[in-house]
Amino acid sequence: MQALFLLTLANGTPVIVKRIFGSRMAFPLDAGVQFLDGQPLFGSSKTVRGVVSSIAVTAGLAPLLGVSVVAGSLAAALAMVGDLFSSFVKRRFRLRPSTQAIGLDQIPESLLPLLACQTMLSLTFTDIPVCVGIFVAGELIISRLLYRLHVRDQPF
Repeated sequence: MQALFLLTLANGTPVIVKRIFGSRMAFPLDAGVQFLDGQPLFGSSKTVRGVVSSIAVTAGLAPLLGVSVVAGSLAAALAMVGDLFSSFVKRRFRLRPSTQAIGLDQIPESLLPLLACQTMLSLTFTDIPVCVGIFVAGELIISRLLYRLHVRDQPF
């Protein structure tokens, strides 16, 4: 359960921060750099603010979940790496930022932190795919709910 809360914090914080701050301090992580295919490296929706806020909030709240700051930081950092990987792949397929790609949008950002934090979170090899599955389903449901509540710009 701690693992799912960490994943939710890590991946949800940038969404909430964007809602609070809008475009203020939203510097693109890729600084507008294009890859060899002429497409953005990650896209404008991946910001320094999003990554920093994810790591800071998840690390800061991790002790409230009975998890170390180190585990919270690592989980958030790797969730962001997974999210950036997904964006990188989507740009290679010429998909617009915030386009839905079920599985690609959820699996890397949940699987990477779970694998890296397996020992720190006392996860078994069975727990990991179960948590990924719950995260995928939960993220799809929560994203649509946040869209209806006008917290997200897209329902996915």
